[in-house]
Amino acid sequence: MVRGSRGFTLIELMIVLSIIGILSSIAVPNYQRWIIRAKEAALSDSLNNFRKTIDEYYADQGKYPDELNELVARGYLRGLPIDPFTKKSDTWITVAPPEGNTIPLDSGTQPVTAPVKEPGNVYDVHSGSDLVGSNGVPYNEW
Repeated sequence: MVRGSRGFTLIELMIVLSIIGILSSIAVPNYQRWIIRAKEAALSDSLNNFRKTIDEYYADQGKYPDELNELVARGYLRGLPIDPFTKKSDTWITVAPPEGNTIPLDSGTQPVTAPVKEPGNVYDVHSGSDLVGSNGVPYNEW
């Protein structure tokens, strides 16, 4: 070899690449778990916002909306949020009000129901995803 030439040997390069490979194999699964947790947090936030907005609509209008787009048309939402797992805003699953024209109210220990004036079609909303969450419950049951 020429004296004064600089560089790395093949062994040194292989050791560095091995270390990088080991570190990335540890980091990638954690990164993927964090992505799923972030999507779950976004889904939970969207569902809570939907439910709060549906309750506000009911308090103002005396009935539940007939469809989700009615919340946007009447100015309760700026737009339908995108489901973080289906990546679409039209895959939300809506649930009609319970039968018997009464809705359950949270009163602590005693079950209480209130009459529904005009039922409407949207009482609750769920994700359109068939995937199962990190808590073991499918997203379409959240």
